This record gives sequence, structure tokens and C-alpha cells, in this order.
Amino acid sequence: MNRWFYIMAVVVVSIVMLPSVAWAQLDAAAISRAQRQGQNVNLGGDFGGMEDQQGEENEDSTKINRIRKPLESYYFDDSIRALPNFQWTVDRNMNDVKIAPLDTLITNWRIDYPYYTDGVGDMTLGGLGQSTLPFNYFERSNSPDFEFAQSYDAYTYKMDNVPFYNSKTPYLNFMYLESGQKRYREEHFEIVMAHNVSPTTSFNVNYKARGTKGLYDWQRTRNNNLSAAFAHTGKRYSVHAAYINNRIEQRENGGAVGLWAVADTLFEHPSGVPMKLAEAEAANSYRNNSFFVKQAYALPLVPLTDYDFSVADLPAIYVGHIFEYNTWSKLYTDKLAKYTNDRGELDANGEYKPVEGQYYENWYISPTITRDSICERVISNRVFVEAQPWDRNGAVGRLGGGVGLDMHYYSQFNLGSYVGGGNDVHKETSWYAYGAVSGKIRRFADWGADVKFYPSGYRGGDLSLNAYLALTARFRGHPIILSGRFSQTRQSPSYWQDNLFSNHYVWSNSFDKEDETRFEVSLNIPDIALELGFWQGVVSNKIYYGANSLVAQESSAISLTSLYARKDFRIGGLHLDHRVLMQWSTNQEVIPVPLCSAYLSYYYEFWVEKKKVLRMQIGIDGRFNTAYYAPSYNPALSAFYNQREYEVGNYPYLDAFIMAKWKRMRIFLKYQHANMGLFGNGEYMTVAGYPQNPGMFKFGISWGFYD
Repeated sequence: MNRWFYIMAVVVVSIVMLPSVAWAQLDAAAISRAQRQGQNVNLGGDFGGMEDQQGEENEDSTKINRIRKPLESYYFDDSIRALPNFQWTVDRNMNDVKIAPLDTLITNWRIDYPYYTDGVGDMTLGGLGQSTLPFNYFERSNSPDFEFAQSYDAYTYKMDNVPFYNSKTPYLNFMYLESGQKRYREEHFEIVMAHNVSPTTSFNVNYKARGTKGLYDWQRTRNNNLSAAFAHTGKRYSVHAAYINNRIEQRENGGAVGLWAVADTLFEHPSGVPMKLAEAEAANSYRNNSFFVKQAYALPLVPLTDYDFSVADLPAIYVGHIFEYNTWSKLYTDKLAKYTNDRGELDANGEYKPVEGQYYENWYISPTITRDSICERVISNRVFVEAQPWDRNGAVGRLGGGVGLDMHYYSQFNLGSYVGGGNDVHKETSWYAYGAVSGKIRRFADWGADVKFYPSGYRGGDLSLNAYLALTARFRGHPIILSGRFSQTRQSPSYWQDNLFSNHYVWSNSFDKEDETRFEVSLNIPDIALELGFWQGVVSNKIYYGANSLVAQESSAISLTSLYARKDFRIGGLHLDHRVLMQWSTNQEVIPVPLCSAYLSYYYEFWVEKKKVLRMQIGIDGRFNTAYYAPSYNPALSAFYNQREYEVGNYPYLDAFIMAKWKRMRIFLKYQHANMGLFGNGEYMTVAGYPQNPGMFKFGISWGFYD
């Protein structure tokens, strides 16, 4: 009985849903042509309302059936609409989005750390979920907003990286990876749920939980990131809204007591490596809550009819508003404790003598315990107007500008508020104007420019100017893309670079504005997997953290040059992928960079059987950088500082992996740091004092559901 009930239910649902399915599968262009020719297109399921062969309508066809409109948004062209599902992110200031297809392949899925997916990746404290800093100077963040959390940019959600989805069927993706023993395990859990209630309206939830229980002493880290987003991209009106929650808990061990503890000594387990802050029980806790809503409305400059599929091809004006609320807080705790460096110094006989040390020299508020709490909040409103003189892809496709108002709140403890028991709150208001123009000249050139200026008040005089040009040519059908970018910035120091009162660091500065000029040229030939890049930058009044972890400013100009090359070779199923970065800095004490950084991947990809259901990859990934005075990391400041005690590098770090994709399932097997103890100088650090993970086995699974 139950079986027949289910069969009847399926039949009834199929009959009810048939008209909408038929409409969804009907080509929009064909509908438009039929309407232009005066034909009656009725997909409401009532075929009695159609014209007969003599062109006469039935007399009782008085009911007008509403049709389900397809995706008509001006954001997406025909090639994007044809995809079964895709995702995008929004621009912070103007009426634009950035398209990205959903990644369900195994091409780069073996790269489980997010900061290794682009270029040569980041230097890191070692564990999943911990702080990172890009090797490439030109990829580092220069935002003045809550700099204490910028080392987690590879993990956290922000307005400009929250994903939105459009899918023909409900989309669900589940991912779980783990490694190591249960007590020291690294884990990565991720779930994505996306659903379209109509072709133009969707909502989605993304949740990621990543971290390590700590292979090294006092290393446990938890990084939880949530975004819940809603989007409506209609013919005229569009709205994007999202709630973001980022939570980070990181124990801070301060790094190894010396290079010898990692490079010259073999401990039975990594937890035996002596750390500077392990006994101090130092920890950082970060909280972020953010909400934004972005709206835009199109006003066509010519009459709009039902025959016009999208506003993108018509002259129009867009009016929009952006509201953003963003609050970050940081709590740092520790207690007074010393560490012992067994090789602190040499005695007269040439033997090592233990030396006791203390990580922090100063204890301004309490001599035994630290509890530093700071908070930053920004409420932003932006209004913009954008003109589309001809069409969205015209020679002058878009021309617009806007004004914005930011209200800043900064909270920290200081001696003046000690009696009252609360934190001192400082408020600032900044307003600015910005503009942008962009266009396309057929398929040959894309160009654009934007400017942002703060006229007066807080951050008064700050300026950001950017311009780009991309030229596309074809050689024997293969696209060759030559692009160039130019930027000029003048930026005030962040509030925390000028003002900080904590248990270990206190300063009150009045730094000058940083001035930086950058120029970038790149050549990209996608069909042969070739990419070449050149960056040149000159920065003056650079603000940085010196060898004593104190913030400082270098008035003289510093020149930086970067050369990047990516070339992937393919011989049958054999892939030989190469990414190499060369960098030069005229002042390594202010901006230290390694001469060479590389990420190499050699693997073989093949179908396991003739039906082509199971595809596999077997290979090795490798990372390397030359020796230099790599930055170290200060837990109380959550900042990378320029230590000058010793150089690290010249160590190859290799991962052996097996990847597989069976239908919608991806399987992950890897032995990380496979060369540990076999070869190399033992300096497996990218951040001074912080060793990378030792050899350990990883496995994981990713499963996508589309219905």
C-alpha cells in the first residue's frame, strides 16, 4: 500500500510541476523571438488558450496565466546563465559582481590549506587555522581596518568574499578532512547549502570549522566561519545581503626557544619541542559579527518592454545603496612564566649553557597576569550612481561614483579608565567620495580606473588611485592576454598603530601617511598554462614592526621588485606544474622577503577504468624558499615582526598524495611532510621559531548533492 501511495504521489507532483519544468527548459531567446513576431506563447499548461490554425483565439480565453520568468539579471551574460550552477561575490563600492564556477573537480583539491591555492602561498605558524602572511609582498593586505585579524584573511569571511549562488537544483556539499592521532588531530569540516526559490532569488549558508588540537605544545587552534546570504538579481532590482560570524581561538606558544630545538634535535614527539610561552598559557580569542545589505535599481533610458530580455544591452542608470556593520574584538591572556633555552650561550669550554628567558620584557598593568581586551566597530553607508551610456560591455560600459560615511568606534583599556572599571572609547567619523569608469572594446581590450579620496577630517587627505588595461589577441585560435595595472595610494596609519595601551606594549605615535606607487604587468596564455608577472613598487614612510616588536616608521623610500612565473607541462596524463617567485627589497630590515619561493607539483592523472567513472591523481607537492631573516610572530600584538636573530629556509617540504573522484564524491589521501628526517637542513620553518607540521597521514572526503 505504501509503495502505491508513493507512486501516485510522484505522478501527481510530476503533473503539477510539468509546466514549470517546461518553462525552465525553454530557451529564453526563442521566447523573445516568438513574442516579437506577435505569437502567443503560453506555458501555463492551458493549451486551450493558444491560437488555432486560422489564427483565431478561443472565446473563453479571458484568463492570463503568469509565466515564470528566467534569470534576466544584467550581471550575467548568456555563457554564465548556461551553467547549471555558479557562484559570485559582490563589489564593495560599485554595482558589480565577480563570477566564479563551483569547484567540484579534483584539479586543486589536494591543496587543503587555503593559503596555498594562489601563487606560491603564505608563510604560516604551522597548524591549520593559524595566522599566515603571503610570501609575495604585493599580495599582503594594506587595509587599516582591525589589523590584528588580518593574518587570518585566508580563512575569514568578509563582504568582498562572501559567496552567492545560482543553481538550477538545490546544491549541498559536505567536506571532512582529518589527520594525525586523535589527541593531536587536525580537522577540516565544511558544509555548503544553496537553493534558488526562483531563477532570480536564492539563499545559501556556508559553514567552515578548521583547526588543530596541537601537535606542538600549547598549539590548539579553532577557526569557525559562518556566512548566511540572500540574493535577488532581478531585471531591474537587485539586493545582496549576508550575515557573517567569524570566531577564532588560538593558543599562543610563542615559537620554539631556539632554532636548534627544531633543526638540531630529534624529539620523540613534536610536543617535546620547548616553546617560549607554553608555561605562560597565552591565548588569543577573536570575535567578529558583520552584516551588510547592498541594493541597486536600474532606470532604463529607453522604453523597456517585455521583449527586452535584460537591461544589460540598454542605456541605463543604476542607483544603489550599501550598508555595512562590522565589529571585531580581541582578547589576549597570559601569565608570568619563564622558559629555559638549553643552548642559550657557550661557556669558556665551548659547551652550551642553559639560559632562562622571558618572552615579554614589560608588564605595565599587572606584574603577573594579562587580560588585554580591545574592540573595533565600523558602521558604513555608501550611496552610488552608475551610468551605462550604451550597453554594459560597451567602449564606455559604466561610469559612476558615490559618497560614503564611516563611523569608527575603538575601545581599549587605559589608566584613565581604570578607576571606573571600563574601557576607554574613542570615536571618529570619516567621509569620502569615489568614482569608477570601465569599458570593453569588442573582445580585444578591457580597461578601467577608479579613485577614492577623503577630503578632510579623520583620514583626511587619504587617496587611492587605480587603473588597469587588458589586451587580448589570438594566435592560431589561442588567446594571449597582456594586462597592466597601476596604483597610487596615500594612507593614514591605523588607529592601533598610533594608539595602544596593553600590559606588554604601550605607545602613542603620530606617524606620517604611507605613500606607495605600484606597477604590474602580466602575460597569460591559458591554453598552454603559462603566466608571467612583474611587480615594481616604491613605498615611503613604511610602518612596520621592528626586531623589538615595537611599531616604527621608515621615512626613506624602499623599492620592491617581484617576478612571478607559472608554467604547467602536460605529457599525456603526467602533469608538471611550476610556480616560482623572485623578490628583491632594498631594505630587508624593514621589508624582508626571500629571494626565491616556489611551489611545485608533479602528479599523474588517469581514468581507472573504461567507463570513465573513477578518476585519480597520484603525485607529490613541494614548497621551498631560500634562507633569509624570516619574520616571527608576536602573540600579544597578533602581528608579524622583523626578527634579526637567525635565518631560516633552504628546506624542501614535500607532500605525497592520492586523489580520486567517483561521480560526485572526491576522496583525499595524503602523507604530509613525507621527507621529514630523510633530507633537508631541518629548518622546516617559514615563520622564524614556528615549525611546520611533522610527517603525518591525512584523509578526507567531499560529496556534492545537486538535487
